[in-house]
Amino acid sequence: MKFGVVVLEGPYQHEAADSAYQFVQAARARDHEIVGIFFYMDGIHNANKFQKPPGERNLSALWSKLHEESGVDCVACVAGSTWRGMNEDIALPGFRIAGLGQLAMIIQNADRVITFGG
Repeated sequence: MKFGVVVLEGPYQHEAADSAYQFVQAARARDHEIVGIFFYMDGIHNANKFQKPPGERNLSALWSKLHEESGVDCVACVAGSTWRGMNEDIALPGFRIAGLGQLAMIIQNADRVITFGG
């Protein structure tokens, strides 16, 4: 099965981003394909390379590593990024900033789209 994932929450606001990461890992372990992950609204904070949580695992770095190891497309919404001060200089490697057209492509190419947060 091909999954698209939408993340609406930052990495340390709620469990949504962590649940999304765990879902992606579990799906990949069962040989499902992740066609893309779209970080929208406060979810774009997952792309911030300046987050260095003391005593916590760095969820943002885990997303970046996921892209590095598997090539999964990690997209931060350009509108959400603009509102929240995110740009290419602040984004971790493996994240790119793009518009809602990329979300439409993920939806088109996926059998199911799972949204985390809200």
